[in-house]
Amino acid sequence: MESYAIRTHELTKSFGSVLAVNKLNLKIPYGKTYGLLGPNGAGKTTTVRMLNGIISRTSGEIYITDKDIKSHEKYVKMISGFLPESPGLYQKLSAREFLIFIGELYYLPKSVIISRVEELLELFGLSERANDLLEGYSRGMKQKVCLCAALIQDPQIIYLDEPTSNLDPAIARMVKDLIKELVVRADKTIFICTHQLDVAEELCDQIGIINNGILKIEGSPTEIIDNMGAKNLEDAYLKVMDVTKMEDLLSWRESGELNKKIVISRKGKVKKGKKMVV
Repeated sequence: MESYAIRTHELTKSFGSVLAVNKLNLKIPYGKTYGLLGPNGAGKTTTVRMLNGIISRTSGEIYITDKDIKSHEKYVKMISGFLPESPGLYQKLSAREFLIFIGELYYLPKSVIISRVEELLELFGLSERANDLLEGYSRGMKQKVCLCAALIQDPQIIYLDEPTSNLDPAIARMVKDLIKELVVRADKTIFICTHQLDVAEELCDQIGIINNGILKIEGSPTEIIDNMGAKNLEDAYLKVMDVTKMEDLLSWRESGELNKKIVISRKGKVKKGKKMVV
């Protein structure tokens, strides 16, 4: 059997009556960047949290570097780095203290922790604020600290949930370049969850588009564009999601149900049973 960095078989996750991920099958080679695209609520974050052992699956199988996550959960967490979309930080710690704490969770030698923390702080332009409490950081600076935390143990597989979220263009560019370098020069496997098509098209070797927990299409950006008969990845994405016309996006305005409800007229008065005046 061919070896893969990440492989799933019929991976499924339910939250009560809600089917968040439905029989997902992935085969992601080593040293590649895979992008999982989809709208909010499509199942992207649920998938990535199952892959690195944060939440359990309802059914199906997950293999990370050919090891079953069920029996090798600690190993999987040790070789995985994760940047969540909404990271949690200990606000009363400084950036340096927080990163040292994260390094200790991975049982890294003290000398290695100190060295890597200083390198990462310098890389992300945080050295001058390294001793300031995280509660005083902007959202973008907090995102950079969390990127540092995801890289501190030098993981084999890195999961990034909206990696350029809250970052200014210059830092976002640096993060994209860093992701490329990690794959090419350090042979890392990168798994990106995003709804930013430009990020996916630039960085990803393979892309999967997911909606309502179901993987709709998979392939390289070029393959997806060609298969959908599209002009570019944005056009292909809209076709996969069955949103191809502006009229589709505005269809809610034609809803008879909406017009039957209480609406506000131009005069600002509330009236019942009349159509909306716009």
